Amino acid sequence: MAGTTICHRAPLSLSLLRRRSYVRHPSLLPVYSQLSTDTASKGKEFEGRVGFLGIGIMGCPMALNLIKAGYDVTIWNRTKSKCDNLINLGAKYEPTPAQVASSCDVTFAMIADPASAAAVATGENGAIQGLGSGKGYVDVSTVDGATSKLICESVQKTRASFLEAPVSGSKKPAEDGQLIFLTAGDVALYERVASLLDIMGKSRFYLGDVGNGAAMKLVVNMIMGSMMASFSEGLLLAEKVGLDPNVLVEVVSQGAISAPMYSLKGPAMVKATYPTAFPLKHQQKDLRLALGLAESVSQPIPIAAAANELYKVAKSQGLSDQDFSAVIEALKAKLQN
Repeated sequence: MAGTTICHRAPLSLSLLRRRSYVRHPSLLPVYSQLSTDTASKGKEFEGRVGFLGIGIMGCPMALNLIKAGYDVTIWNRTKSKCDNLINLGAKYEPTPAQVASSCDVTFAMIADPASAAAVATGENGAIQGLGSGKGYVDVSTVDGATSKLICESVQKTRASFLEAPVSGSKKPAEDGQLIFLTAGDVALYERVASLLDIMGKSRFYLGDVGNGAAMKLVVNMIMGSMMASFSEGLLLAEKVGLDPNVLVEVVSQGAISAPMYSLKGPAMVKATYPTAFPLKHQQKDLRLALGLAESVSQPIPIAAAANELYKVAKSQGLSDQDFSAVIEALKAKLQN
């Protein structure tokens, strides 16, 4: 496996230039840091047209940040009406992924699940029909390694370059340009689109071969899903024994187990409101894919397996499109039963 490259960025205005300084990690793997105050060097800005496939909860704010930064962006979505706002803000529209890829130098894809990601890339009127030498395809969807490798092989057959770059972060980080990119694949394409990643995200990791980015994202989301399930249990147990769950949220936020997710989601969960930032159905999908990944290497993950069952119960209760914090409702139902 190739070495891991890490790039961190402090929050920046979209109008600021992205600058980098290179340092060496003690392990001797290349690491570089990016700060708005660093004047040592300036990253090369992307030149060309940018395509974006999938204008949903995540894709819309990601594409919007590119538009705000002044890039020439062409978009596509299965439901065209979801593109209207971006079109009004200056985006161009093409009716198929193939036409987007054909008209753009680099095309990003943020698609909901592996089957859809593969179809958008390789299906009828798929992106690969518009790709060719000199073009790049960057899949920022969360998929399993096998799907990512399948898309990569199809892209490479067109002589285009492929980079997988799933993101860690949900709706608000996407809006604020604070996503974390977990990339793998063509290193030249990674360097070519670095300035675009820096507009949409606060840091980026280069992880080597295709499949490593997908695996890292699944591990991260496996941990997140298990954490939310455990947090839900804690909120309900606190209330059951007469404690104020709001105080529990405050206590947790000040201790060693503090995590932004708890302080952001906790107050709304206490009120039983779940505004969607990351749909519960996607969290369950990621847990399912993580279980498959673990099975492929004979690694037991019993906590994640138990959490997956809880999310499945929540889906059966019609909570698929609610935020994944709605998994607490599955526990409430179990208590009532």
